[in-house]
Amino acid sequence: MPGHCVLPSPLATITRTVTVAAGRFAPGHLGELTAIVPFELVDAVLSETRVVQRRLRDLPSRVGVYFLLAMCMFPEVGYRLVWAKLTAGLSGMPVVRPSTKALRDLRRRLGSAPVRALFEVLAGPLARPTMPGVRFGPYRTVSFDGCSSIKVPDSERNRGWLGRCPHGGYPQVELMTLVETGTRAVIAAVFGPTREGETPTPPGCCTI
Repeated sequence: MPGHCVLPSPLATITRTVTVAAGRFAPGHLGELTAIVPFELVDAVLSETRVVQRRLRDLPSRVGVYFLLAMCMFPEVGYRLVWAKLTAGLSGMPVVRPSTKALRDLRRRLGSAPVRALFEVLAGPLARPTMPGVRFGPYRTVSFDGCSSIKVPDSERNRGWLGRCPHGGYPQVELMTLVETGTRAVIAAVFGPTREGETPTPPGCCTI
């Protein structure tokens, strides 16, 4: 049998340009996802919730918001590794190397208000009315989805709200979401104690 000559597959190079801010704001981005959460939106949310830094720090508030979003994308790694992912593509730019304590203080300084406001702006259905599987007649179809395996620190404040977990050492919080069928886009979400279960209609998840 004559030998076969295997030709190499043709190669294509794809390059993308990611725009970041200058100076101390450079780490504040999510790569190509920054187009979904642009700088202007983050700045507006920070101004609305009154957590803009009073003086320009090494870790500005805008950078903190993107850091919190990156933490959600990489939940299994620590603060320093999340920061390393944010700054991995900033070669040649002077980038601060904060300690774990500095990043923790940044998170506390921001609080939850700007992230909540950002969610309220971005959450919502994505499908076009003509997309298959997202409507039943004139009605948009949605579904509830819950997760009750989220553990939180065993603090007095958390125990007072969530109670003690009978099967583990840490209190657990339940996340209930209202999602669009077909796209699974999150429309609304609420956190609460696991003892309430998924049966009661969650406050804030009933308006479409």
